Amino acid sequence: MHLQDGPQLDLSVQVARAVKRKTRPWKSVLALLIAVAAAGVSGWSRQYFPHFFDTSAPGTIPSQLICAGCALAFALFASVGTYSLSGQIRSILEMSHSSASHAAMVRYALLLIGALSTLVITLGLFGIPIGQLVLGGALTSVVFGLAAQQSLGNVFAGLVLLIARPFHVGDAIRLRASALGASGMLDGTVTEIGITYVRMDTGECVMTVPNSMALAAISGPIPPATDA
Repeated sequence: MHLQDGPQLDLSVQVARAVKRKTRPWKSVLALLIAVAAAGVSGWSRQYFPHFFDTSAPGTIPSQLICAGCALAFALFASVGTYSLSGQIRSILEMSHSSASHAAMVRYALLLIGALSTLVITLGLFGIPIGQLVLGGALTSVVFGLAAQQSLGNVFAGLVLLIARPFHVGDAIRLRASALGASGMLDGTVTEIGITYVRMDTGECVMTVPNSMALAAISGPIPPATDA
């Protein structure tokens, strides 16, 4: 028996070390530090020439090349660092017994914030006016927001459910709302809290409830059955 316990112990130690290496963020932090340094060098060299592709002053060409190269390096390392760090945070959340859908929502939010920040800073390093782009992006966001109002409402409702946690995956709950049909109630076990929908197993089938409806409904545990 002692000979069998040794390989099992070695296997568990190897798995623990693999998980620790997977969640070790030093590579992501290093990439982000390199990105910050590249942005600093690019901004420093930007002061030595008025604008890019200025051939009237040949002495500014090295500064232009340094600025452009460091700006591209910033975009590359910032993207790699954001992608890697968001994936590691997702793994940490999953290991801390958070649902996979919640971990995915956090990862998507970090990726979106990181991508927008990287894009804006990169455009600024290249001297592209950001104000007009922000205004155009804001108008475009308003148009798409109106077109996808219901879907965005479900996404934000999912974030509120993630933070408030009125119920968890595996809870047997009752939702009470006028929009849930003639009875106004839905009993079931929560099987998934996704980005846009909550799925509940009613015993007969799996029902899909929009997050906005689940957030607006009165929720609580299923009351015990009483004998007549």
